[in-house]
Amino acid sequence: MEVDASLEGGTRGNPLALPGTSETASAGREHPARRLTTRLLNAVIPDSVENKKEARHKIGRTILIALSVGIFILAIVVVARTFSQISLGDLRSAVAATSGEQIATAFLLTTISFTALTGYDALALRQLKLRVPYPTTALASFASYAISFTLGFPLFTAGTVRYWIYSGKGLSAGKVASLTVIAGLTFWLGMALLIGIGFTVRAGGVSHLDHLDPMLNRVIGIAIILVLGAYLVWTSQGHRHATIQGYKLELPGFWLTFGQICLGLVDLCAAAGVLFVLLTPPRAIDYLTFVTVYVFGSLLGIASNAPGGIGVFEATMLKTVPAHSEAALFASLLLFRIIYYLVPFVLGLALLGAHESIKRWKTLRDAMTGNNDDDPDGDTTG
Repeated sequence: MEVDASLEGGTRGNPLALPGTSETASAGREHPARRLTTRLLNAVIPDSVENKKEARHKIGRTILIALSVGIFILAIVVVARTFSQISLGDLRSAVAATSGEQIATAFLLTTISFTALTGYDALALRQLKLRVPYPTTALASFASYAISFTLGFPLFTAGTVRYWIYSGKGLSAGKVASLTVIAGLTFWLGMALLIGIGFTVRAGGVSHLDHLDPMLNRVIGIAIILVLGAYLVWTSQGHRHATIQGYKLELPGFWLTFGQICLGLVDLCAAAGVLFVLLTPPRAIDYLTFVTVYVFGSLLGIASNAPGGIGVFEATMLKTVPAHSEAALFASLLLFRIIYYLVPFVLGLALLGAHESIKRWKTLRDAMTGNNDDDPDGDTTG
């Protein structure tokens, strides 16, 4: 199975690509979805073109870029139009009306979400049979996600931060890349389960979002849950491998995959809860339906490739979440950006600065004392 290496990231608007797969173990047969895409693209490529594979890739990239730009532009228009209809006085009043209890709960849920994110890396390290102290794992995970959520471009930002920290414990660039992909898989598994549950249990509420018949939504939800169940069974039947841009990687087994799903569920539920508790009570939407809408908005943010999904996520929420007023909903989204994005981002930069300062101080101290012993925590062998 070949997996796209852009798995890494999160719901919070990271520019991620949905993982594409193709089966290679079964007599070299191509995945049906990819085979259909290949035929459609071949139909529009002139016969005079010699390298049709390269031409298909160029067309595919062009289509994806066009879709991303289109989604982003549409979102900016929606947000700008909504903001133009809101007075600054109403916005200030809505922000001031947010209670201290709401703010405190939002910070608590943010802490839970980012704590679950550290588990992404911990599970990935366990799968790769690497031993890294949890404080190092927590720092690398928290800082990489906090920075990539805000700046976007996770393969560069999160990957750089992870390598900067993990390389000090002996991990190679290849191991960090494998860790990144496994951590990204955790996110997608959790998101798939939430969508499946939301479409199944709240089919009627979701129909107001996708305009599909509730019964069809329920069928889609059940199908997603069944696929996840089948994936769990598949990973439990011996060792399963994937090729990630040249790297051969063993996929997590049943229990680690189950742990991935649970961690992804906790992370996403807590992240959605941050915005949910900031909505002005009484809320006109139940939590489970809101989580489904939140995931949908996150997916659009991912598809737009906008840093942090900014603009796209807000436009989705403004158009789908019922609220007492647009000013109140806009204020909730603004506070959400500050609490879930800006505060962890600043804290992540501060922790990286402190980590670098401590590392330099230890290097200077060892040089002065003549202590060149290796760090005993640097053992990463399984």
